Amino acid sequence: MKSLHIVFFNRSYYPDTAATGQLLTELCERLVSNHGCGVSVVAGVPLNASADAPSGGLRKGFFFDREVTNGVQIYRAKGTRFSKKRFVGRATNYLTYFLSACIAGQRLRDPDVVVALTDPPIIGLAAWLSSVRYRVPFVMSFRDVFPEVARLLEEFQSEFVNGILQRVNRFLVRRAFKMVALGDSMREKLIRGKGADPEKIVIIPDWADCKQIVPGAKENPFTSQHGLSGKFVVMHSGNLGLSQSLNSVLESVQYLLEYPEIVMVFVGEGVKKAELQQRARDLGLKQVLFLPFQPKELLSESFAAADVFVVSLLPGMSGYIVPSKLYGILAAGRPYIASLEQESEAVQIALANDCGMVAIPGDPKNFSEQILALYRDRERTRRMGENARRVAESQFDLAPNVRAYYELFASITSPAVKPSPALLGEGVQTSAAPKTPRL
Repeated sequence: MKSLHIVFFNRSYYPDTAATGQLLTELCERLVSNHGCGVSVVAGVPLNASADAPSGGLRKGFFFDREVTNGVQIYRAKGTRFSKKRFVGRATNYLTYFLSACIAGQRLRDPDVVVALTDPPIIGLAAWLSSVRYRVPFVMSFRDVFPEVARLLEEFQSEFVNGILQRVNRFLVRRAFKMVALGDSMREKLIRGKGADPEKIVIIPDWADCKQIVPGAKENPFTSQHGLSGKFVVMHSGNLGLSQSLNSVLESVQYLLEYPEIVMVFVGEGVKKAELQQRARDLGLKQVLFLPFQPKELLSESFAAADVFVVSLLPGMSGYIVPSKLYGILAAGRPYIASLEQESEAVQIALANDCGMVAIPGDPKNFSEQILALYRDRERTRRMGENARRVAESQFDLAPNVRAYYELFASITSPAVKPSPALLGEGVQTSAAPKTPRL
C-alpha cells in the first residue's frame, strides 16, 4: 500500500524553540518513523533556534530552501526576521513568510493531504491553495483561534485587521474537510464563534513524551546549580509571552515574603521577560529567579526541581489558547496551579484527576493562597504529582496522539472518502487529470 504523503504548513518548526514548532516536529518525525508516512513541512527560517538544525540535501532557492531533517522534507519559506516585540515586525515577518509559503505550496511532491496550523493565522490560505492545486483534502489544525488571540498584541489594536482575521478563519472553517481542536473548550469556540460544523471537528490534544519526561528526584544537578536545594519551588517553564497572566503570578510573591524558602522560578524566554524582571526588581522580590530556556535533554532535571508548576492565561483566553506546557508538567509528575477560567482544559483536568489547584485568574493574593496550601501539605502535593503522571500516561502521551493524527489522515484519504468539489475549491473536480509532481 502506498504510504501517505502529508504536508504541513506552519512557520515554526525545528530548530525553533516555540511550543508549536516543537510539537509539530515531534508529530512529523513520529509519522515518519512510526507510521511510514512521507512528510513535508512548509516552515519558516528559524527565529528562536536552540541550535543549528542538522540537515541533508540542502538546496537553496530564491523564495525557499529545501532540506531534509530526520526523514522530513522541509521547505524553508523565506521572510523577514524583524523583532517580534512590535506588531509591525511580527506582521512583516508573517506576511513575507506567507507569500513565500504560497509559492512553496505550489511546488510540492504529490501530497495526499494538506494540513495547516495557525502560525501565522493566515497560513491556512496558503495551505488551502495548495490543496486546491493538488486536489486533496484540506485539514485545519487549530493551535490558537483568531482574531481573539490577536487582541493580545497590546501595542496594536485594529478592528480592520481583526475583521480580516475573522473572515479568514470563517473561510478556512468552511473549506476544511476536517478540523482538529485541542479540547472541548476550543471545539465550542469554533462552533459558536466561527460557524464550524461539529461533525467535522476532531479533538486531539497536545502531548508530552512520557519516555523522555519522567518524574525525577528533586535534588539533582539542575537544583544544585541554581541554588534551589531545600527550597519549595514554584515554577513557570516555557514561553514568557503575551497570553499568560504572569504579572499577577509574579505579584503573588508579595504575600509570601515571610516564607523565604518559597521561591518562584521562571524558566524560558519571551517578549514579556524583560518586563517581568523589571517588575520583580521594582517590588524588591528576592524570592524570584529567572533562568534561560532549557534544551530537551535537561527538561526532566529542570522539571524535577519544581514542587509545583504554574499554568496561566489572561482572562477571556480559555479555549482560544490551550497551554501546551500542561502536558510536560503532567508527565513530570508534578501538580500545578491553574490560574484560568473554569471552562479551560487545565482546570477541568485538575478537578477531574486531583492533580492541581485552581486559582482565581488575575488575583495575586488568591494565587499565593494556593501556593501556601501545597507548601503546608507536602503529602497532598506528592499525591497530586502521582495523579498527574497517571493522567499523562493514560491520556496525553506522545505515541497515542500521533497515532490519532495518522488515523485521521488515513481515514480522509481512503478511496471510500470523496471530498466534494466545494471542499477542495469551487470548480475543481476530484477525478480530473492526474496530479503532476513539482520538484
